Amino acid sequence: MIKKFLFSSLIILCSVTTLMAQSKTKETNKLEDPDNLASQYFSQVMGVAVDATSNIKLYKFIYEWIGTPYRFGGNTKKGIDCSAFTKAIYDKVFNTTILRNSRDIFSMVNPLPKDELKEGDLVFFKIKSTSITHIGIYLGDNRFAHASSSRGVVISNLNEPYYSRYFYKGGRILDSVKKDLIEE
Repeated sequence: MIKKFLFSSLIILCSVTTLMAQSKTKETNKLEDPDNLASQYFSQVMGVAVDATSNIKLYKFIYEWIGTPYRFGGNTKKGIDCSAFTKAIYDKVFNTTILRNSRDIFSMVNPLPKDELKEGDLVFFKIKSTSITHIGIYLGDNRFAHASSSRGVVISNLNEPYYSRYFYKGGRILDSVKKDLIEE
């Protein structure tokens, strides 16, 4: 009886040790993977969950623009507005050409409620207006990147009272628009 107990305990101990070693190896491999390291870094810097940072190119692009001052009509690192920033992201990250004005861009999307947004979707705002006046790129975890008129290129939270009050809709570029752009 004691021999069976000791033998069973030894088998369980070996199994647990093996499982822990395999888990540690997977963690080490995860930490050494450059894409995973980048995901972890951008997750921390931008306040987005690691599992939401699947598009490293998107996060790298935004990171390079953070702090760029706002300039109405601007489209360079000396100054940029919200629609030019969004257009630049779609050009460089998604290889998709979109229109230049936030209202015009809204005509290119399938409108979505806040709870259906995915990384790379667009967020539209009607700030003190009856028409769309502001646009940003959704990152996940209610965070979005945009060119704020007061703070330049930043990452904000849709749940902040200001953005929550003026949020209009989210949107995903229509497949038919993507096809039209490719054919042109």
